[in-house]
Amino acid sequence: MLDTKPRPEKVDEKLALIGGQWVRAVEGETLPVIDPSTGKSYATVQRCKAEDVNLAIRGARAATFAWQRVQPLERGRILRKVATLLRDNIVELTEIEALDTGKPRAQAAFDIEVAIRYFDYYAGLGGKIDGYTIPFDSNHQAFTIREPHGVTAHVLPWNYPAQMFARDVAPALVMGNAVVVKPAEEACQSAIRMAELCLDAGVHPGALSIVTGLGEEAGAALTSHPGIDHISFTGSPEVGTIIQATAARNNVGCTMELGGKSPQIVFADADLERAVPAIVASIVNSAGQTCSAGSRLLVEASAYDRIVTKVADAFSGVRAGVWHKNLQCGPLINDIQQKRVQRFIDAARSDNIPLIASGRIDEEADPAGYFVTPSLFGPVPESNSLAHEEVFGPVLSVQPFEDESDAIRIANSTEYGLVAYIWTRDGGRQLRLAKNVQCGQVFVNGPGAFGNVELPFGGVKKSGYGREKGLAAIEEYSVLKTILIHHG
Repeated sequence: MLDTKPRPEKVDEKLALIGGQWVRAVEGETLPVIDPSTGKSYATVQRCKAEDVNLAIRGARAATFAWQRVQPLERGRILRKVATLLRDNIVELTEIEALDTGKPRAQAAFDIEVAIRYFDYYAGLGGKIDGYTIPFDSNHQAFTIREPHGVTAHVLPWNYPAQMFARDVAPALVMGNAVVVKPAEEACQSAIRMAELCLDAGVHPGALSIVTGLGEEAGAALTSHPGIDHISFTGSPEVGTIIQATAARNNVGCTMELGGKSPQIVFADADLERAVPAIVASIVNSAGQTCSAGSRLLVEASAYDRIVTKVADAFSGVRAGVWHKNLQCGPLINDIQQKRVQRFIDAARSDNIPLIASGRIDEEADPAGYFVTPSLFGPVPESNSLAHEEVFGPVLSVQPFEDESDAIRIANSTEYGLVAYIWTRDGGRQLRLAKNVQCGQVFVNGPGAFGNVELPFGGVKKSGYGREKGLAAIEEYSVLKTILIHHG
């Protein structure tokens, strides 16, 4: 039997949100919540499995009619209230996010600000989602309307839990979908707290569910369930492929964001005062655990030494430590990720790739925390794994290029295509490269994808398909219906 008592306050055991109630998992099992800065458990979450997921979807299905009957403008007002409640609780949410992910406080605070902006942005679209008329003939009237899918599933990653919750949930809810969220088991505290505030703001009970648990249990049950009408997944290409195959059996559409190996393309004429801080921040923010991180630094050969020296000087100043010291870099999310990133570093050393510069781990950091030393390697051969595999850690590889065509060739040489960063003062070159790099977003002389809620975001090639953020997300979480009326 489900425990449907009111959600207890200030306890270590976090409950799941199913059918508008905070409940324990049917089988009564929990999972530890680990502080990545110490490697120690400080709370537990529910280990939801197939039956919990089934109950959540059943509750979501029951809530769809009532939630869709809420006027779109009113749904927007509810989301605006969510944003207000998030803002009222920003200090608490920042500390939850920092502790859960290990991010420095400033980075966690920025993530909460962005989450608020998502709810603000999509709140403004309530009542503004329309169709269009189609010229047909004198005896008919043709037009389109946008309708919600119904029940949408959202499998979130652990690198940006608060941002990703808001990025997925806000557009899906304002469109009228009932939402079932499976946050990553490694970092789900902010999703739980934000869901609580969503209910406080007036989101219909059942229209938002949170099922915590393991990916192979709760995640697999959710994405394979025949009661789901659309799936959003952010994670590895390997898991994304499995989800797509499962979704195909149910004829369900997907939005897939599956990682990247994004190039920072720096020409000799670049404004290095602007470029260097952005290049370093891109690879150390969230300890490099960012799909859009500029993990490949492509440098024009004629200015290689000058540019790399400046980047190395800045990189050497990076320190990794516990979140409340507010340094530039935190720990990795768990020991598995720590060992994986360290293997890349060790392999680069074994391959005699020069270590140009490295940051350092703060002397007060807990040795049991999941820290790695931020590392800058180069020049990296194109055949080396650092040049084409996603490390997902604070490791930056440097590669020289000869001219524009060579830069484009190297930039497009990986299986990924999420983001590219271009640094040059030449306007013609900016446009030529922006058009020829294979990716979903291009940033010219700017820091990149972090927090731009209005800009459609997604990838090509192995980075996935579909678009989130901006107005494009409304299209992802809706169906276009065509209506033709014969009037004689």
